[in-house]
Amino acid sequence: MNRPPRRPLDLRAGRVELSHGAGGSAMAQLIAQVFQTALDNEWLRRGNDQAAFEVEPGRMVMTTDGYVISPLFFPGGDIGSLAVHGTINDVSMAGAVPRYLSASFILEEGFPLADLERIARSMGEAAREAGVPVVTGDTKVVERGKADGVFICTTGIGVIPHGIDISVERARPGDQILLSGSLGDHGVAILSCRHDLRFETALISDSAPLHALVATMVAAGGAALHAMRDPTRGGLAATLNEIAQQAAVGVRLRETAIPIKPAVAAACELLGLDPLHVANEGKLVAFVAPEAAQAVLEAMRAHPLGRDAALIGEAVADQHCFVQMTTGFGGGRIVDWLAGEQLPRIC
Repeated sequence: MNRPPRRPLDLRAGRVELSHGAGGSAMAQLIAQVFQTALDNEWLRRGNDQAAFEVEPGRMVMTTDGYVISPLFFPGGDIGSLAVHGTINDVSMAGAVPRYLSASFILEEGFPLADLERIARSMGEAAREAGVPVVTGDTKVVERGKADGVFICTTGIGVIPHGIDISVERARPGDQILLSGSLGDHGVAILSCRHDLRFETALISDSAPLHALVATMVAAGGAALHAMRDPTRGGLAATLNEIAQQAAVGVRLRETAIPIKPAVAAACELLGLDPLHVANEGKLVAFVAPEAAQAVLEAMRAHPLGRDAALIGEAVADQHCFVQMTTGFGGGRIVDWLAGEQLPRIC
């Protein structure tokens, strides 16, 4: 006997139910009407539990990440677009061309279907704009109170072009340190949204995919690009300390060279935050051999995501691997790690 078709999901007022993660027809309906519609591409249409794809010659890069940001929606993006951008950026920091993404959704019972559709649609739009499709995924539902609306776990795969070897341990004394733009935009935007803080100037997250900017830098610098990293959790301070420790070098920064928007600087001063420790989601820091630094910097400034790029310091020989900064007053200070997290649930 034929079963009557299920009614379409109520995407305006409906909510996630435990049955949406139980593997039956309700789950198939959720996947078809929300995820396949929003993320549509040739791999997802095949309906397999995996994705098979061709890969060009070269070294493969793979990364994985989890997104638990609060709030889910913020000025300049949401958890869906952030998951795409963040995973693409992690692949790109090796100089790789990102090719494919996977996504796993952990949903809380009772989560509004309208919000889920909005997140999925944003994720699909971000993936299509970047040219990096979400080719496979998974959905799980947990009981009410066992999660916080939705968590997203992603994996990204890319290919490193021949002749490119960008890795943190390759940073060396003499390298010039380039920053692609202003610090703290993402963290301050999240904080202002989370606590309903009002500022005279709108604060918007810098969340963006950096692979096109990286490709421009690779074309300009080639093998002279030694190391790259995107300063997310822990901000620029944590990122530079990580690189210094792994490469066994010191870092000397010039405070006056570090770009920070006046609104972000004012918000940080008001809230007692150091912009060097605030998270970013659309910036990168690069260690470049001195002979190629100017060419790479000019290439960065010619790209929309690097127009405010700056040379902020250099790597030096230092057995202690300190990150030090000359302040705007001519003094000096150590830029150390934070013992904990300045802003939790930031990505």
